[in-house]
Amino acid sequence: MEYNVEADSSFQDGSVFVCIGKIHRSHGIHGEVVFRPLTDFPERIQAGKTVFIGREYKESKIQQVRQKPPFLLIKFLQYHNETEVSALVNTFVYVRKESLPELPEGEYYFHQLIGLDVVNEQDDLIGKLKEILETGANDVYVIEKTDGSEELIAAIPQVVVKIDLTAQKIIIRPPDWYET
Repeated sequence: MEYNVEADSSFQDGSVFVCIGKIHRSHGIHGEVVFRPLTDFPERIQAGKTVFIGREYKESKIQQVRQKPPFLLIKFLQYHNETEVSALVNTFVYVRKESLPELPEGEYYFHQLIGLDVVNEQDDLIGKLKEILETGANDVYVIEKTDGSEELIAAIPQVVVKIDLTAQKIIIRPPDWYET
């Protein structure tokens, strides 16, 4: 999924950015864009917020946001017409990692989990979390195993025993059919 590829990126000054969505196309003649949120919290994308556009992380301020489900129509303060925003089509939009609100206990941002070691309850290394797939019913963890192969594991309480950010690992209880 695109947002996993772009989920966590660093800039030359050491700032870390997290992708919140993608600009799909221009809308109208006054510089609005059609924006696809790639966040569980699209309501946090509001007028007055500062975002960073594209791989150059061009700082921009949101002037206006309108709903057009499943998209948002966004007007940036710095862009005034269709010609100016046409250069933004197919670019990702980011926020600074430190600007993200703290989540309730037991909830995590994808960028916090990607790259963590995945171990079983005996602390045997299975691999690293490579990607998280959103399937609707539950998320699915894509684990890159130590032999280089990939394994898909349902991110459900019966399988994911504990997420320990301090120890940088996810402890799982593999299903009976799982082969290590």
